[in-house]
Amino acid sequence: MPHSSENYFAPLIQSKPNKKLTSMQPLGMDKKSITMNFKYYFAHTLGRHGPCFTTHYPYKALAHTVRDRLMERWKSTQQAYDQADCKRTHYLSLEFLMGRSLGNAMLNLGITDAATQGLFDLGIILEEIAESEPDAGLGNGGLGRLAACFLDSCATLQLPVKGYGIRYEYGMFRQEIQNGYQVEEPDHWLRDGNPWEVERPEFSQRVSFGGRSEFYRDDKGATRARWVDTRDVLAIPYDTPIPGYRNGTVNTLRLWQAASTDEFDLEEFNAGSYTEAVESKNHAENITMILYPNDSSENGKELRLKQQYFLASASLKDVMRKWKSLHGNNLKKFAEKNCFQLNDTHPTIAVAELMRILMDEERLDWDHAWQITCRTMAYTNHTLLPEALERWPVKLFKRLLPRLLDIIFEINAQHLAQVAIRWPGDTKTQRRMSIIEEGPEPQIRMAYLAIVGSMSVNGVAELHSKLLAEGLFQDFYRFWPEKFNNKTNGVTQRRWLAYCNPGLRELVCESIGDGWISDLEQIKRIAPLAKDAQFRRRWFEIKQQNKKRLAALVEKDCGVRFDPKAIFDVQVKRIHEYKRQLLNVLHVIHLYDRIKRGDTENWTPRCVLLGGKAAPGYVLAKLIIKLINNVAQVINSDPQVGNLLQVAFLPNYRVSAMEVICPGTDLSEQISTAGKEASGTGNMKFMMNGALTIGTLDGANIEIREEVGDKNFFLFGLTEEEIKERRQDYQPDLIIARDANLSRVMDLLEKGHFNQFEPGIFKPLIDSIRNPLDPWMLAADFESYVDAQQQAAERYKDREQWLIGSILNTACSGKFSTDRTMHDYNREIWKLTPVLPIPTQ
Repeated sequence: MPHSSENYFAPLIQSKPNKKLTSMQPLGMDKKSITMNFKYYFAHTLGRHGPCFTTHYPYKALAHTVRDRLMERWKSTQQAYDQADCKRTHYLSLEFLMGRSLGNAMLNLGITDAATQGLFDLGIILEEIAESEPDAGLGNGGLGRLAACFLDSCATLQLPVKGYGIRYEYGMFRQEIQNGYQVEEPDHWLRDGNPWEVERPEFSQRVSFGGRSEFYRDDKGATRARWVDTRDVLAIPYDTPIPGYRNGTVNTLRLWQAASTDEFDLEEFNAGSYTEAVESKNHAENITMILYPNDSSENGKELRLKQQYFLASASLKDVMRKWKSLHGNNLKKFAEKNCFQLNDTHPTIAVAELMRILMDEERLDWDHAWQITCRTMAYTNHTLLPEALERWPVKLFKRLLPRLLDIIFEINAQHLAQVAIRWPGDTKTQRRMSIIEEGPEPQIRMAYLAIVGSMSVNGVAELHSKLLAEGLFQDFYRFWPEKFNNKTNGVTQRRWLAYCNPGLRELVCESIGDGWISDLEQIKRIAPLAKDAQFRRRWFEIKQQNKKRLAALVEKDCGVRFDPKAIFDVQVKRIHEYKRQLLNVLHVIHLYDRIKRGDTENWTPRCVLLGGKAAPGYVLAKLIIKLINNVAQVINSDPQVGNLLQVAFLPNYRVSAMEVICPGTDLSEQISTAGKEASGTGNMKFMMNGALTIGTLDGANIEIREEVGDKNFFLFGLTEEEIKERRQDYQPDLIIARDANLSRVMDLLEKGHFNQFEPGIFKPLIDSIRNPLDPWMLAADFESYVDAQQQAAERYKDREQWLIGSILNTACSGKFSTDRTMHDYNREIWKLTPVLPIPTQ
């Protein structure tokens, strides 16, 4: 049995050097080899030689032990790619929400059991030391987590895909709740170092800002440009291994960190301004200091544009460096061998930067450079909200990226010339399709730059892609219908079922084998078992254990006790008006009102969990968090309510929290206004773990409902088409007056029942609900939402029917694996050939 937590690392004192570490033989994957390596790192690399009272050092020792095994496969994978001279895809994303690496790496290597048993023999509980690992929160939400899932699937499919991102010193802020309000605290995730990364200073790149364009004639008499008088920054790469599932392939995520160059500004230095010269160098490092600065201020806009160009320039230069190391200066096959996937509008400056590199540095003419650019760039759009499509002031570009601005102007001129040929004299269409938006302060439309410069433009769910073609980008769709396509998102079942839900993993593997872990379509074979009473009983027991684990997390972080017998009703995601956490709160208040009126006959006890972060400058979203917490406080402290209804807001929602939340959820809330959510991926994680969905016909909800069937999806709300019609004469006051339930809810809000000592604080939210121009149309969907919630409550009381629905949700989740998504990207866009790693000797 393990020793007490005070001295359970004492057996490591007598560890001996591991001779295998200096051998070229492959490292063992068995318990003995792993234990030996662990003891070596603990004693010799980390210098621990006595009782250890912290989990920090054992975690680091285990991480290095696992990384060694990744390193062997990493090197053989990269050698195989080089020898095959294969086509490669470079995935550019400003976000990678990786979460923790240890558990996922051990799962994919197939050493979880061996490591667990080896540590146990040393008196160490793996789960305890795994908690020491910080979340690598280099993303705001779904976009970054999707990028992480993509990399996992590409490695599992043995596709030569490399991720490029930014190594932010501070990741997504740590959220604390004080008096119900969100308070942002810095997330210094690198404070204790990151054992999973390898610094590669030899591959550093130089990124330029400022300066001016200078035109000259080359030795052949051609007019060329160069970017001069720039202030440069170094981009230093840090590589993280991305293992495939038990196939020997390990791909790479390369994150760039900004650093100052060695040179001073000589004018400042010689004038005696030493401190100013040093300070200007320190500014360089600020580029990668913090994830996505708030761009509501001019300084925020400038820093964010710097980050985007820093990522694009460093990554493209790195790809060109690699190309030359294999092919010299011959660029004839560059387009055949490379693809750049742009994850949303953030990295789309890459279109202009590749043109600059090809023309200014590689001395290609415009037509040749443009042909290469248009054949290698591919753009994924992730939003239907026009305000989320980035636009940058021309004057900011002129100051920071003058050479890039020249190129964008020329791209636009040639683009508009083609539009004019297609639609002669149609100046309105030309203005709509211009990359430069005219006005008092001209703006560069980055999404338009991406479309014009890409071979492929895809949405991330069937409805989303349809709305892009028919709405947001309809002019471009008319012009280039062949460019547009759909790639429905997914999530990796390895992290979001096999790793985070071990009980369910074991049951499914016992029932149908483990093939589903690398081919999720196989999981449909459990569907007939929904009729098996014994299988349902075991399914129920696993779900109850998962609910107890989630209840423990809620009690620890929120101080609220959830009863695992109640229905666990969960909505965790970024806080935004279109995601309609406010509609969820209105329903919670409705349930509270019913209890207070004594309307509790045949009641289904319910525990409601919400969580998510609001952007620091998003006032209404932060006010929604405050309302959730105030409502929860009133309900949870009311003895009349008791266990009939409990409400909690989980602070600091993150990947590792979701790994506990989704296995323990019964009802998944996916309630965005129809036509607003691009896809959603939380909906897929919940479905995969056997939760039933309550949702609108929005994003991937539509496809989830198609897969699982109407009976196992609680549908409500207006469709996207119906919303268009209702907008013409939307009168929320009239809707509220006609709906007794909604009237009582609004009465409680407007009389300050949930803010008795904070008068008027929720007025902006109340006004937004009653506003005839409310784009989210909460009042319009409230009645339908309440009805669907009642259906869910009734269904939950029939335990066997609920379990059948739960099993069928998991069984029908095959489509929503990123393995399928990556197959689609590869088949229709990238056209890569899988490459087997060179066997380790």
